[in-house]
Amino acid sequence: MVKRMMPFLLGMLFAMGPALSASPQGRIAKEGVVVEFYVSPTSGHPDIREGDYVDIAFKITDEEGNPLSGVYPAVWVDVVETEKGSRVKELGCRQRVGMYLRGLLGIRPLMDLNSYFILVMNLDPTISVIDPILGLSGITQLYAMIILKEAGEDWAKTYDEKRMFVTLPKGGEIAVVDLERFKASQYIPVGGLPVRIGIQPDEQYLWIGDDDRGQVIAVDVRSLKPIAYIPTGMGHHELAFSHDSRYVFVSNRQGGTVSVIDTHLLKKVKDIPVALPISLAYSPLSRMLYIADGKAGRIAVFDTQGLEVIGDIEAKPGLGPMAFTPDGRWGVIVNSLEDEAYVIDASSNQIAHTLRVGDQPFQVAFTQAYAYIYALGTEKVSMAPIKSFGKKGEVPIKTFPAGQNPPNKASGIKLAKPIVPVPNEAAVLVVNPADNTVYYYKEGMVAPMGGFRNYGHRPRAVNVADRSLKESKPGYYTARIKIPVAGTYEVAFLTETPSILHCFSFTAKPNPSVRPRSKLKLDYLVKDKRVEVQKPFKLRFRLVDPETGQPKAGLQDVRVLFYRSPGKDREEIMAKPLGEGLYEVTLRFSKPGAYYVYVSLPSEGISYNDLSYLTLLAVEEKP
Repeated sequence: MVKRMMPFLLGMLFAMGPALSASPQGRIAKEGVVVEFYVSPTSGHPDIREGDYVDIAFKITDEEGNPLSGVYPAVWVDVVETEKGSRVKELGCRQRVGMYLRGLLGIRPLMDLNSYFILVMNLDPTISVIDPILGLSGITQLYAMIILKEAGEDWAKTYDEKRMFVTLPKGGEIAVVDLERFKASQYIPVGGLPVRIGIQPDEQYLWIGDDDRGQVIAVDVRSLKPIAYIPTGMGHHELAFSHDSRYVFVSNRQGGTVSVIDTHLLKKVKDIPVALPISLAYSPLSRMLYIADGKAGRIAVFDTQGLEVIGDIEAKPGLGPMAFTPDGRWGVIVNSLEDEAYVIDASSNQIAHTLRVGDQPFQVAFTQAYAYIYALGTEKVSMAPIKSFGKKGEVPIKTFPAGQNPPNKASGIKLAKPIVPVPNEAAVLVVNPADNTVYYYKEGMVAPMGGFRNYGHRPRAVNVADRSLKESKPGYYTARIKIPVAGTYEVAFLTETPSILHCFSFTAKPNPSVRPRSKLKLDYLVKDKRVEVQKPFKLRFRLVDPETGQPKAGLQDVRVLFYRSPGKDREEIMAKPLGEGLYEVTLRFSKPGAYYVYVSLPSEGISYNDLSYLTLLAVEEKP
């Protein structure tokens, strides 16, 4: 929404008079629109304190008090004064908003409640976090790098977008990623070969398919402890959930069955025989489970109330992944042998349309207006307008090029989706692993508006961490944020129609229970980032206390991790203190390529994610 409004808003900002005076928990009315601002701590404490979570809310109505839905204001949160009264921001609220809309490097709010971050699952054991607003401006884009123990395969987020769970098949673990700090906060050992992962709708349990031991694993989302290992059948497992979280459905590809698990009893209550269960999808509209048999070329319709198959939808052999629109009315399933996709009408349990799509269709994604079909054998992504589903005649198919090479030219394709919708926009993000690029496509364009670099990492799947306000009920726009420090905060509120720019404010008090911990400042002392293969390379770096500016000397547990992209030849060594905050390690690079170097200090609670990293290019011989 912000990018679409940007030309208008920039003009509006500089045409307006002085910004309205801020008022805590305030109210503003303009041109028949009334905006009320609320901020309340979630801890139950009467005061807003540093370290607490608070709910930011805007109630938007007309003059009669009728809620206005679909407004989606632009909102930014900033600290403007410290708890001691020192001014932090030199620019006024109106000027800062103008800078934010331009996406200028170094001019960022503390919290941007209009934005999202792009999460890119890489071939190596990392997840790139990309800032899309700055990225499309061509200025900068890599916001953070999440380091994992092993390469991920699939992922699932909580509804509040605070945590994400990533399967690590090689390590038999689940990584728990903090989406507020963009760090792997802990690991859940589950054993076996965890591949597919999903969270049931009520978020009580996290479910993992174990492709090695023929079972599904239930993990309590609160305690993060495995609570049940339920045998289902051998082979790869796909997962689906009933809308009420009563059942989880687990396919067993080698076993030729789909298991029905009762989440209350935590046990299997039924097996559905299917020759080759290739994919599952649940429709909240029909309350049916749809089971694709890749070998027979038919889709079984399973009644989740009576727990029985009530019919089959005939298609063709070669069926693959399947998904339903969020309302559950239309399903789309791909056929990689026929280069087709079939539109399923959940109201009749019939195929409504057959779509000709790209070579080797692989995944399906939806925006409000389109169904997108991503193919492996072509760089072109197919688009089918949902409004045409159910009407007579052929569905008009559009395509756009997501890169220059077909994705199947790259190895290591992940199960996690390579295409996702952009929050609150008519747009999608598309990974092309053969181009090592994530593309941003906006509906109505003939080609992507831009792409995001990944700094030497090889992208395989994409997701988003949504930071935008949510309309929790008609006319109420809310977000939950964490207050990092005590002080005075300004909340900039901006709408297009009517043109409202107002800065509300609130104060956060010090919290005695919060003990701030400053991180170290790390400076790599490297002049030339090109290094020679097989020759010892002495890397020096300096650690400084950012609060005092004094060097941190004599630390005995400074560790250095380095590896060759995409995650190969990993090695961890101890750094030698040299005095005056200087440390040294000797690195040896076995093969040519890009190498990533990270520093940690366990005694200070500083992990490899907390400090900046260094990229070196190893070559056979330096010129």
